[in-house]
Amino acid sequence: MDSLTRPDPNQIRDWLGDVPDPEVPAVSVMDLGIVRDVQWQDEDLVVAITPTYSGCPATSVIAFEIEAALRARGIDRLRIERRLSPPWTTDWITPQGRRRLEAYGIAPPAENAGGPSPFDRFLRKPLTIACPRCRSENTDRVSEFGSTPCKAQYRCRDCLEPFDYFKCI
Repeated sequence: MDSLTRPDPNQIRDWLGDVPDPEVPAVSVMDLGIVRDVQWQDEDLVVAITPTYSGCPATSVIAFEIEAALRARGIDRLRIERRLSPPWTTDWITPQGRRRLEAYGIAPPAENAGGPSPFDRFLRKPLTIACPRCRSENTDRVSEFGSTPCKAQYRCRDCLEPFDYFKCI
């Protein structure tokens, strides 16, 4: 692909909006804010990704899926770079990503990462998390860990459904 026919980085970001997160396929890697940068460096496309936490087992799958999606679009010279700094936070989840999480049955983070420290959060009263199904705030935290380490398990006392809450990181 030469410099006259190569797609614009904004077009590439749009394409990456179709790459689902392997753990929550209702949201894309763009919705989660995992893709931090897309740019051409000479003839190579460089896509920088930041895992949601260090050691996240899905990071390799995400890199593979991004590479496969871009190769399917004709980009054969590309490099996926992992960036650990600055660390990913739930503040990077887009408003669309938050809506998609909720529609999928996962309560999005209720706070922003710049808020109270994790220690302060631990000491105070647990957050009131609204049920993503019926919107009731009559909910209980069942476990600090849900289907993945970045989620907590809740249940709704009104509709009686269990649900995950995407913890604020």
